[in-house]
Amino acid sequence: MNPVPDIFRILPEVILTLTGVAVMLLDAALPPHWARRPLGWVAAIGTTLALWGSLGQLSLPEGTGFSGTIETSAFTVFFHVLICGVVLVALLLSLDTLPEDSHHQGEFYALMVFGAVGMCLLTGAVELLLVFIALEISSIATYVLAGYRKDTARGPEAAIKYFLLGSFATAFLLYGVALIFGATGTTQIYEIARLVPTAQNHSLILAGLGLMLVGILFKVSAAPFHVWTPDVYEGSPTPVVALMSTAPKAAAFALLLRVVYEMLPTLRSVWQPLLWVVAVLSMTVGNLAALRQQNVKRMLAYSSIAHAGYLLAAFAGLGNTGIAAASFYAAAYAAMNVGIFAVVTLVSGYDEKLPLIDDFRGLIYRSPLLGSLLIFFLVSLVGIPFTGGFFGKFYSFSAAVGGGAIWLAIIGLLNSGLAAAYYLRLALVAAQQPDAQKPVVPAHRVGIAVGAALLLAVAATLVLGIVPGDVLHAAEAAAYTLQAPSTETSAPANAVDLKMMMP
Repeated sequence: MNPVPDIFRILPEVILTLTGVAVMLLDAALPPHWARRPLGWVAAIGTTLALWGSLGQLSLPEGTGFSGTIETSAFTVFFHVLICGVVLVALLLSLDTLPEDSHHQGEFYALMVFGAVGMCLLTGAVELLLVFIALEISSIATYVLAGYRKDTARGPEAAIKYFLLGSFATAFLLYGVALIFGATGTTQIYEIARLVPTAQNHSLILAGLGLMLVGILFKVSAAPFHVWTPDVYEGSPTPVVALMSTAPKAAAFALLLRVVYEMLPTLRSVWQPLLWVVAVLSMTVGNLAALRQQNVKRMLAYSSIAHAGYLLAAFAGLGNTGIAAASFYAAAYAAMNVGIFAVVTLVSGYDEKLPLIDDFRGLIYRSPLLGSLLIFFLVSLVGIPFTGGFFGKFYSFSAAVGGGAIWLAIIGLLNSGLAAAYYLRLALVAAQQPDAQKPVVPAHRVGIAVGAALLLAVAATLVLGIVPGDVLHAAEAAAYTLQAPSTETSAPANAVDLKMMMP
């Protein structure tokens, strides 16, 4: 059988890179007075091609390329499709919400695409130095996008905070890589997994694991590494928040899955209790803080911290069960979160003149479509049946129970009930009669592009909630390609098989 050319191993990344370069060249070639909105369509078309290119990789035999630094497998394809889908929705959302006179629109679209290159590379990298490079490509793009609104002080503040704290987190990750290299003599993930059990300096590996976890958990905004999240979400443009709250987190969770399940499965007794504690902290801190918020974006920022905890609960699952549950939750959370930020963008506007929960009062009367969609996505975030949020939490907590972490699942369920308080508060405000003493502010017009973005988000949330079988099968196929820890062969009596629970 002829070997697969290495370029096909990075086909989505190549397409995205060429798309970003094309957008920048066209931006420079167009006269200054011409509108830059068509460049967003170029970026959206390129992202769609990258998504199809990712699906095309399923026909390739599983393997690595470029001297064993990048891998193609069902796992990488699952997250590539998820990331490209989120970036596509964010681009469509930006097309109808960015003002025509906003500065550097071409660069805005290009940065979104270049950020996707780093995220896709991060999910397929099996070499720690490439992990670092991919993380930097993704992070630099999102740092710049966070400060896109230069006309308000909150934009530069968000970018500076995100950049400084993100740089510290990346340094922790890099120091962890250095320590693991010092203990094993390699940065190749498969080689590290083979050498760790016989390594002489075990303390270096434990220290490296701890430092790497700090860097990764910062990227997913898990407590206690979450302090940047509310300020960055509040100061960044809402379309950018729709992107950064989903796609980079999905890539970081893919990296975390690869590190703990594939690179260091023999250290399960070390990393599992740590992630158990982080999951409890994230759920509790995120929900308690969200209860006190009056700003919608800050409330959703703390909500995202809580959801990071729900997803981390799946890491208590055994082998393929935990990997599949975490992957499925990442997809479900991305669908409903990008959808609700799309609604918030249309209601608050680019300048965010209506940032508070009380500003959403009577939304369902001002705009029945947006009001209904807001309530729908809030219901999904709560975890009501027949939505993606329900099955995401169901599979995550079931995986935790199957791994023996029953108390973790109970804490997760209690936190889900706590979260319902602030989600339903916003839903009730949107369903109330408008205040007659306040001027009625019409919601943003739903254009073709943003309508397509909302349709994709709603469809994905419903599919994941009503017929999750295909996505769960894809998540299980992705889990199968990772090396599961040896404990999977001796699962406890209360272990749960996700296949048995599919509708």
